[in-house]
Amino acid sequence: MDRTDKRILNILQRNGRITNSKLAGEIGISPPAMLERVKRLEKSGMIRQYAALIDREKAGFSLLAMIIISVSLNEIKSLEDVKDKLIILDEVQECYQLTGDVDFLLKVAVRDMSNYTTFINAKLTGIPGIQNIRTSFVLETVKSSTVLQLDED
Repeated sequence: MDRTDKRILNILQRNGRITNSKLAGEIGISPPAMLERVKRLEKSGMIRQYAALIDREKAGFSLLAMIIISVSLNEIKSLEDVKDKLIILDEVQECYQLTGDVDFLLKVAVRDMSNYTTFINAKLTGIPGIQNIRTSFVLETVKSSTVLQLDED
């Protein structure tokens, strides 16, 4: 990946809907060369996907929670079983397996406290092996970004 590829990726991360010709103009290469570069970045997996980022609150999901989960390893066959159950839950936007005294961190978006209660009682506590659930509710999103700033030097 060269400097031009990094410039392309920095622009696409901020505006995935930019036209090929406008992107080519900003980078200073021809549109056919630009299209070839972008297709190569997609094929290599450097560009995983394109998506519309929706405003969570405008979509009616006013409650955002960070949930820390600890599992009891002697109550489950494998951590893979827990992972498989966590990733299919629609409310879970992000799921991270962690080191240390906790096993998973979930970012969960729900409409309200009633939906949160249902999520915990009907879905999360039903997963075999989950030993401890701790929740912190987000008061304010200070920064949220999907951009990985690539050094173009």
